[in-house]
Amino acid sequence: MTRLFVDADACPVKDEVYKVALRYGLKTFVVANSFIQIPTHPLIERLIVNTGPDASDDWIAERCQTGDIVITQDIPLADRALKTGAQAIGNQGKPFTRDSIGSALAGREIGEHLRAMGVATSGPRPFAASDRSRFLQELDAAVHRARRALALQAAKRR
Repeated sequence: MTRLFVDADACPVKDEVYKVALRYGLKTFVVANSFIQIPTHPLIERLIVNTGPDASDDWIAERCQTGDIVITQDIPLADRALKTGAQAIGNQGKPFTRDSIGSALAGREIGEHLRAMGVATSGPRPFAASDRSRFLQELDAAVHRARRALALQAAKRR
């Protein structure tokens, strides 16, 4: 069964995730370093992890697998999710793929290097209404891809 994992600290599309989760009946884990309000529903579970570095990322990466979807802007977490066979989607609706993750990681490293040298970088663009719409479309498509992948996996086992 497809599960959703939300890297919830600073995630602007949690409400959209809840709508999709309830529409498709998907177990959803909302993982954060501090308390986050979530809907009261048996399919949606809040997990508060230690405040150590990457604690949320570690929790998600250790549990996601083929057929699951990880919602995150964290590029290293997206990479770890893809390596488990899960899908990864950014908050602005951009999917991370095996083909794109290498350049995303490289761009992140370049940005970190520039900031360490004292160069001011622009950071991500502001979140817009069109991002919300794009995210919903991509999450819906990801659910369908995940279900197809799980069906193929089950057929191979028969």
